[in-house]
Amino acid sequence: MTTTASAEATAQQNPAGAAHPGPHRRPGRIRRIGLPYLLLLPALLLELLVHLVPMVIGIVMSFKELTQFYIRDWGTAPWSGLDNYKVSVDLDAPVGEALLHSFLVTVAFTLLSVGLCWLVGTAAAIYMQDTFRGRGLLRALFLVPYALPVYAAVITWVFMFQHDNGLVNHVLHGQLHLTGKPSFWLIGDNSFWALLTVSVWKGWPFAFLIVMAGLQNIPGELYEAAALDGAGLLQQIRRITLPSLRPVNQVLVLVLFLWTFNDFNTPFVLFGRSAPEAADLISVHIYQASFVTWNFGTGSAMSVLLLLFLLVVTGVYLLLTSRGRKPADV
Repeated sequence: MTTTASAEATAQQNPAGAAHPGPHRRPGRIRRIGLPYLLLLPALLLELLVHLVPMVIGIVMSFKELTQFYIRDWGTAPWSGLDNYKVSVDLDAPVGEALLHSFLVTVAFTLLSVGLCWLVGTAAAIYMQDTFRGRGLLRALFLVPYALPVYAAVITWVFMFQHDNGLVNHVLHGQLHLTGKPSFWLIGDNSFWALLTVSVWKGWPFAFLIVMAGLQNIPGELYEAAALDGAGLLQQIRRITLPSLRPVNQVLVLVLFLWTFNDFNTPFVLFGRSAPEAADLISVHIYQASFVTWNFGTGSAMSVLLLLFLLVVTGVYLLLTSRGRKPADV
């Protein structure tokens, strides 16, 4: 009886399920913690297969003298060390000079395209905040350029930019009489402005969508209080809208910059395999150096240099923007 009483007292002091919490609860806890990582594993494996593996192969190719003679078995191509990089950055040589020109054209094109996309998208998003008849239809029309397939949209612009029967020359020269004669938009210096027009037309709806989503988080009471204080529309945008959209704009500008700087589809469909000198973006230039001249080693070196440049720019941008947020948080 003494033994039974002791057992009952022990059972009362240590209820069932509470005597050993570790061994019974730990497997379920580990299972709950590991389940999200297990679900992410297929995406991580696909990311490794689609992006990282070709990136590593491209870096290895940049150190090889890989030409058309080694295409069938590129692993047998002789090592060239840093020769491909030296040729790419040698500004006194034709290859380096052409790469520098393409880089400067790409920088100018990216700055103008990102700035105009942000400006047009922000203005449209602010305008669409007011309630009026047909606002839903207008929003849908604004998103059409972003929803259209890139190739279908750019091919349409190719027909519009034709010299003899294109819509652009018909409107500018035939209807508005803004030019003395029809212009060549797909060759010469005008090709830069044609490329910029297509890029802005295709990219500003994305900025419009992101800014419009950010505007939904700004309380309407702020604008009402500002209106009572006598603030006009421009003052409200300057004092309320833009500061409130700062986190959204920081991400938006970075994404637009990376997309525009690496854009290959738009110039390739617009101009073909050989872009005009005025619209020689670095993505098409690297393509020509690799698949037109069959010098894959030099093209891979240019790609690695482009990757390093984008990493540096992204790191500096994130560093500057994070420093700019600290005083506001305090």
